[in-house]
Amino acid sequence: MHPSPVAPVDTVSVDVVRRAALAAQGFADPRPSGPVTRRHLTRVLERVQLLQLDSVNVAVRAHYMPLYSRLGPYDPALVDDAAWAHSARRPRLLVEAWAHEASLLPIADWPLLMSGAKRSGWWRHYQQLVDQDPGIVDDVLAAVKELGPIGAGALEKALGGSSRPRRRGATWWERSEIKRVCELLFGIGQLTTGTRVHFQRLYDLPERVLPPEVLAAHPADPQESARALVLRAATALGIATEPQLRDYYRLGPQTSRQAVAELVEAGELEPVAVVGWRHLAYRRPGIRVPRRVTGRALLCPFDPLVWERERTEQLFGFRYRIEIYVPEPNREFGYYVFPFLLDGQLVARVDLKADRAAGVLRVPGAFAEPGVDVPRVAAELAGELRTMATWLGLDDVVAGERGGLAAPLGTALR
Repeated sequence: MHPSPVAPVDTVSVDVVRRAALAAQGFADPRPSGPVTRRHLTRVLERVQLLQLDSVNVAVRAHYMPLYSRLGPYDPALVDDAAWAHSARRPRLLVEAWAHEASLLPIADWPLLMSGAKRSGWWRHYQQLVDQDPGIVDDVLAAVKELGPIGAGALEKALGGSSRPRRRGATWWERSEIKRVCELLFGIGQLTTGTRVHFQRLYDLPERVLPPEVLAAHPADPQESARALVLRAATALGIATEPQLRDYYRLGPQTSRQAVAELVEAGELEPVAVVGWRHLAYRRPGIRVPRRVTGRALLCPFDPLVWERERTEQLFGFRYRIEIYVPEPNREFGYYVFPFLLDGQLVARVDLKADRAAGVLRVPGAFAEPGVDVPRVAAELAGELRTMATWLGLDDVVAGERGGLAAPLGTALR
């Protein structure tokens, strides 16, 4: 079902969309003046909806950084406890699921991701393992029930003595047969993450991790779930096209279009025209559009403000690509580059590396965007880098030589 043609209720400029997006993402709010608590974490999650997970740890793991960008220095144990620890006094707030990518999200949203509203995940091609050997699922679930929380490697060893024949064929990223089945079961909700140790996922049964009321809500209705996910995306984005709303949770095109059409008909989304944009955009009624946005923040490559690269270029005129997989001689800016947000604009980018052995935050490259006030950008960036270094437990910031901003940054740091 494609949305029926509808007339926009308003026409807005890209500047309005940008300010709406910054407010929706929490960048129009002041950072807390005191200690950061679970209440602040919850407030950020009400805005961004989820935290993307990624294994790269060259500077800081991706799921910690968006909170720092919005709240300033905080104890990362706040996230660890909310996601992977549980007690009667401090219940788990977050759960892992495939959302935008592998993500942490509010625990109540888990049934929405398991409802079938999302397009099929990459793990679906592991279904052939189950089709060829149906007993493998029972073996894995029984072992996790007995031994969990447990990592895939330990699980494979535990099942190594099974009398069931074990086939060895081509692997994807050299993952074992058991690992691939675990990923399939995680993707469809028969397994979840009990905890993580040194970032290794330890699998467990959902009934031992999720509260009874969340389990009771699964299976959720796929169409109702799709509408709920699109509304969450609209909350996080402010004003966005249907493909941008769809991308936030990686919904299927037909599912997303139908959900948007139904939400417009129900008055929960408003269509708006954006000057210069070919596609219609949508917003929730009554969204906040501040007159101006001030403050500064470093953004990791997987921050939800910038993870959709085409939208980032539309809003900020900032072409951003991650170059982890680009051979070093061919990289334009660096291995793990953080955009720098200052007063509502992306004004620079820095390649960052936490050199924990030396106790310094290294900046191999620093690059200013065209037309910015370089001395001011360098001064503000130096201040933010020093704050980030202290947060990471590092003693100093050392600027390298790559990029036109490197020398001014080095001067500002001194």
